[in-house]
Amino acid sequence: MSAHCQLTGRHPRFGNRVSHSHRRSKRRFDPNVQRRRYWLPSEGRHVRLTLSAKGIKTVDTIGIEAAVARIRAGGGRV
Repeated sequence: MSAHCQLTGRHPRFGNRVSHSHRRSKRRFDPNVQRRRYWLPSEGRHVRLTLSAKGIKTVDTIGIEAAVARIRAGGGRV
């Protein structure tokens, strides 16, 4: 599963892991991404979205119809 939110566009960031002796090695900060299934009444079907925790809260606020419209406006496939 790609660590990428379909709604907010959040994706992995990169940085350094720093040890006690201050040696640095590369690491990856992954967003909290979940696969969620929503009922889309306008199309009469379920849609499965890959959303970050922030994206799930956004869907709860604006509704699934508006969220799917935003994803499609951005060129995403639902």
